[in-house]
Amino acid sequence: MSRILFACSEAHPLIKTGGLADVSGSLPPVLQALGDDVRLVLPAYRQVLQRLPQLPVAAELNLPGSAAPVRILEATLPQTDVTVWLVDAPAYFDRDGGPYLGPDGHDWPDNAARYTLFARAVVELAQDRAGLAWRPDVVHCNDWQTGLVPALLAQEPQRPGTVFTIHNMAYQGLFTRAVFDTLNLPEGLWHMEAMEFYSQFNFLKGGLVFSDWITTVSPTYAQEIRMPAFGYGLEGVLNHRAARLRGILNGVDYAIWDPAHDPLIPHHFGPTRPAGKKKNKAVLQQQFGLVAEAATPLVGLVGRMVEQKGIDLVLDALPALLEQHPLQLAVVGTGTAAFEQAFRDLAAHYPQRVGLFIGYDEGHAHLVEAGADIFLMPSRFEPCGLNQIYSLRYGTVPVVRRTGGLADTVVHADAATLADGSATGFSFEAADSAALGETLQQALELYGQPPRWRRLMVSGMRQDFSWEQSARHYQELYRQTGQ
Repeated sequence: MSRILFACSEAHPLIKTGGLADVSGSLPPVLQALGDDVRLVLPAYRQVLQRLPQLPVAAELNLPGSAAPVRILEATLPQTDVTVWLVDAPAYFDRDGGPYLGPDGHDWPDNAARYTLFARAVVELAQDRAGLAWRPDVVHCNDWQTGLVPALLAQEPQRPGTVFTIHNMAYQGLFTRAVFDTLNLPEGLWHMEAMEFYSQFNFLKGGLVFSDWITTVSPTYAQEIRMPAFGYGLEGVLNHRAARLRGILNGVDYAIWDPAHDPLIPHHFGPTRPAGKKKNKAVLQQQFGLVAEAATPLVGLVGRMVEQKGIDLVLDALPALLEQHPLQLAVVGTGTAAFEQAFRDLAAHYPQRVGLFIGYDEGHAHLVEAGADIFLMPSRFEPCGLNQIYSLRYGTVPVVRRTGGLADTVVHADAATLADGSATGFSFEAADSAALGETLQQALELYGQPPRWRRLMVSGMRQDFSWEQSARHYQELYRQTGQ
């Protein structure tokens, strides 16, 4: 058994902006179920305190950067037995807006100070200087907001092991030298072999340089980030530390994402009970204003409308396909204003064939997964991705670009993989609309062969990407920290 302090800036269901929250809310309970003693630590944002009011104070810390004592509040992660420690510094975290952005949609100007204070609190907990009589064997840090933790722990004469997980290399926590000077940090951190990065202070780099082990959220992404196209300037650091870099695929919480018992879909189904899939399709068509045609292929898309997700490729490829095929499209998402408008225009041009929901709604997302026949995910890069894994379980055949976690979770359907039963979807290499269009065309052709399509669906539905396997890989890594 290991004692794990899991440090993160968001965790579902307490606070969520993206996939990090899903991991932080799912992995610690599985680790605990496998025998580890896990404590989750995150900032006491206003939204979290509203969800968990009147919490007991477990400890008080006097930390540089805070005029008032910083309280450690103790809670339990909802529907689990995992202890949560909330770093309560109202001047930094008790405010309207999101964890990283203000109500105006811009970064909080004091983000460097906020997450420096958080890192200092994590270090005190990790060193058992909070009076809680608990010291971890390993501190598991996640993304740039915790990148300073391994760097500060490295200054300690004795410390626990450290693991740092990269969820997305694109977000690094970059700040100026002037900001660094206000943080009262060791001057040695401003060095090219520490956290200085082209005359900026880089929080993410702290995790890469000072952690015992670096992980990222899929094996393929672990290789990709060592190349300039995906490393965002830190590929040299990652290549230098390649022996300490591992790719561990994210898992999925099948308690939430499983059509056999999903409370957000009207009809339950599974590999041996397929009828509910067609019934959900009819509901999806009705809710999105599409013609109720059971035989017409229905393509789903759920996600952020940004270039990273390949939305421009979808918009370029779809008009020709809509002209050539009796195709339907159901889209749920929000993002770049130009992409949102382009989907509105597409829906106006193809009424009853293109349905659109601008925004994010959990119920709509689940219904698209349950009712669509095909799911589009042509990302330019994708550290892991979860929707393609959800799609597999829901019998919604994914069409993805072969990158990151998409490459690790979807087996392309060709003559050989269809024959041996290993195929689960369709994938393509080039990040262009022609490749997407050609691959979607292949999917539509197979859709026109119901027995073969059914075998492909069932193969995907029987895949197991639950957290237990991934958690065991983390446990193995924890045992190697400090070695």
